[in-house]
Amino acid sequence: MAAQDSGGSGDSGDRAGRALPPHSPSGVLLQTVEMHTGGEPLRIIPRLEAAERAAAAGLSLLSLRREVAATQDHVRRALMHEPRGHAGMYGAVVVRGGAAAEGAHLAALFLHCAGYSAMCGHAVMALGRFALDYGLVPAPTRPETAVRLRCPCGPVTAFVPWDGRRSGNPVRFHSVPAFAAATDLAIDVPGHGKVVVDIGYGGTFYAFLSTEQLGLDVCSSKTRDLVSAASAVTEAVKKQFKLHHPESEDLAFLYGTILTDGKDAFSKEPTTNICVFADEQVDRSPTGSGVTARIALQYHKGLIQLGQTRTFRSSTTGSLFTGKAVKATKFGNYNAVIVEVSGEAFYTGTATFTVEEEDPLKHGFFFK
Repeated sequence: MAAQDSGGSGDSGDRAGRALPPHSPSGVLLQTVEMHTGGEPLRIIPRLEAAERAAAAGLSLLSLRREVAATQDHVRRALMHEPRGHAGMYGAVVVRGGAAAEGAHLAALFLHCAGYSAMCGHAVMALGRFALDYGLVPAPTRPETAVRLRCPCGPVTAFVPWDGRRSGNPVRFHSVPAFAAATDLAIDVPGHGKVVVDIGYGGTFYAFLSTEQLGLDVCSSKTRDLVSAASAVTEAVKKQFKLHHPESEDLAFLYGTILTDGKDAFSKEPTTNICVFADEQVDRSPTGSGVTARIALQYHKGLIQLGQTRTFRSSTTGSLFTGKAVKATKFGNYNAVIVEVSGEAFYTGTATFTVEEEDPLKHGFFFK
C-alpha cells in the first residue's frame, strides 16, 4: 500500500500517490515475501539476478552458495542484520532453473546472521507454500502437491495442502538421508566439565545433549544461560571431534547445539528443545533439520521405530513440529533414515527494502 502525504505543504499534490519508500537511482531495491514457521522468521528473496545468472552459467548449488557468499554477501547483511533485520533473522534466496535447481521446482540458498546454511526445515515448509502460491509449480494437485526443492545438502520434497486456489497447513517434508554421526561422545566443555553428546545429521550437523548435564533446565532456565552453554558445547565439539560427510566436505561442519529435556525414548508426550546455531542465533521453532537429526539418533539407538510419530516443542515459543522415520536407507557408510517433519508456516507480509548509497550503515550492522 502506498503512503500519501496528508500535510498542507504546497507541493503535496505532486507527492500524493507516490510509492514509498523513495530510493536513489543507483541504490538497491530489494523485494521480499515475509513468513514464519513455528515463530522462526523466513525472509524470502524471490529473485536475485546475480544468483540467476550464475545458475544459468552452470554452477551447482554448492558452487552457487560459495559464489553468492563471495560476491553478494552485502545482500545477506542488508536483509539479515539491523536495521532491516535482527539477531534472529533468517532468509532464503529462491533460485529457479539452471544447474542449481537440477530438475526441481526451485532451489534455495539459506541465509542467517552469520552466513549460509546447508539445510533449513522451517524454511522448506514455508517455501513449499510459497512455491504453490507464487506459481512456481506448473500444475498443483488437490488435496496435496509435492514440491521438489534443491537444498545445498541435496534434494528435499515438501508436501503442501492445496485447495485449488491457495496453499494451506500443515506442511510436511521428507529429508535427505539422516544419520547418527556419533553417539555417547565424551567432550570436555570449559566451565562445565565432561559432558556426553550425540551428533546427528539432518541436512546439517548438530550436537545434542540434555540440559541436566549442564545444570540447567530447557523449560525454565534463562535463555541467556542456555545460549551460553550451548555455544560452549559447539566450540568444544568443533575442537575435539572431526566431522565427515559422505558426499562433500563443504557440508562437514557443526551448525550448532540442540539442548533437550532428555526425553528421547518414544512417547506420545512432546519433548522440548532449544536450538542455538551459527553465531549464538536462537531458533524460535523446534528446528526442522534438528528434528530430522534427532529422529535419526533416536532410531539409531532403538528408541523409536519406523512410522512412530514424535512431537517436538520449542522452549522459546512453545510451537510444535512432528517427526517420524519413514524409511531406512544407506548414505555412504552410514545406516540412515528418511525423516518426515511436519509443521505450520504462515505469511506475515511483503516488503520493499531500499539501500541508499550515502547511508553509512547501508549494509547493516550486527548487534547481539
